[in-house]
Amino acid sequence: MSDGKTTIDHDEIRHWCEARGGHPARVATTADHGEGGILRIDFEPPADGLERISWEDWFEIFEESDLAFLHQDRAADGSASRFNKLVERD
Repeated sequence: MSDGKTTIDHDEIRHWCEARGGHPARVATTADHGEGGILRIDFEPPADGLERISWEDWFEIFEESDLAFLHQDRAADGSASRFNKLVERD
C-alpha cells in the first residue's frame, strides 16, 4: 500500500470520493434521536446497511465528531485506491 494521507478539507474529501464513485453515507442503524451516526463512504453497488446522505449532513457529522479522513490515492499496482478510514483528529 502506498502512503496514506489525512485531511479535514471538505473539498479534498468530496473530490477524492466522487472521483472514485463514492457517496456520503452512514450506518443506517446508528442514526438515533438527532445523533449523526457512524459515517462511511459508499461505493457501487450500494452496501446493505448503509444509508446515503447529503454531503452537507455528512460534513456536519464529520465536524461534530471531530474526525479526519485518512485515504490512499494509489494502490500498489498504480490503480486508484478506494482505501479510506475516518480517524480522530490529532
